[in-house]
Amino acid sequence: MHTFVTSLVPEKKADIVMPLHRDIMDNPQAQRVRLVSDLINRKARKKSGLFLVEGPQAVREAVRYAADSVRDIYVRNDYATSEVLRAVVRESIDKNLYVHQATDKVMHAISSDCQGIAAVVHMEAVVRSADEFQTDAGSLSAACWQLRDPGNAGTIIRAADASGCQAVVLVGDCVDITNPKVVRSTAGSLFHIPVFYAREEEFFEVMRARSACITAAEIYGTDSTPVVPLQQALTYTDKRQANVILFGNEARGLPADIVNQCDRAAIIPLYGKAESLNVAMSASVMLYSFAMHMRDTPTE
Repeated sequence: MHTFVTSLVPEKKADIVMPLHRDIMDNPQAQRVRLVSDLINRKARKKSGLFLVEGPQAVREAVRYAADSVRDIYVRNDYATSEVLRAVVRESIDKNLYVHQATDKVMHAISSDCQGIAAVVHMEAVVRSADEFQTDAGSLSAACWQLRDPGNAGTIIRAADASGCQAVVLVGDCVDITNPKVVRSTAGSLFHIPVFYAREEEFFEVMRARSACITAAEIYGTDSTPVVPLQQALTYTDKRQANVILFGNEARGLPADIVNQCDRAAIIPLYGKAESLNVAMSASVMLYSFAMHMRDTPTE
């Protein structure tokens, strides 16, 4: 009979085949279940170096793009009745990952948002520092200053992935990307695109070292960095240069001292009666606008 390990301290995976465990976890109060469910708390994540991934889509992308960092997978024991869950389990077993079956009560104790499947993943799979940031000529990246809302962070990471960005940089005191709400909001994109953390001064130092053009997504601009309409900013965008779009805090936007360190500032024109767009919507519009412009090759 398999004995479940109660410690979640990261350990090196042995070079053995890891089949689907036949034992069914049926005790919602078990220590292992409590340790996994505790990963919703930042303190527990920091202590263990692990975080929780919930739902078929996110778990599937973790298995496909970060299999070496997947510690354990938990799935409801009737997974075979779901084509989606069955496919994720099959792919996990093909990657020699630990797959544990559990009752609905145990899965609900692990996470009420897991839709029948969850994974425990090493944080090293997604957490990176600014000195690791690399950018290529002609690339596009997104950056966010003091972004606090998990849903906004996840949506921006997803939009950056979908628009072909090379990276996302979180500048200053931003939300923890291993927060379960962030992970869910990315819908798997967290495992497709690198996300970096940087202090304000570090961000600008790294971007200048990479010869990147920084565009502040800003409403007012400053005397030294006046704001221009998005269309004008696109017209004067050098497609051969690395471009980074910097978005601000949900409530305060970007402060003047940050905008002054950017190469330019751009605003999305509003044609209706809405006074503004929230930061996630703004990021989606601006990133796609830049992505389409930079990929557009004029015909001769």
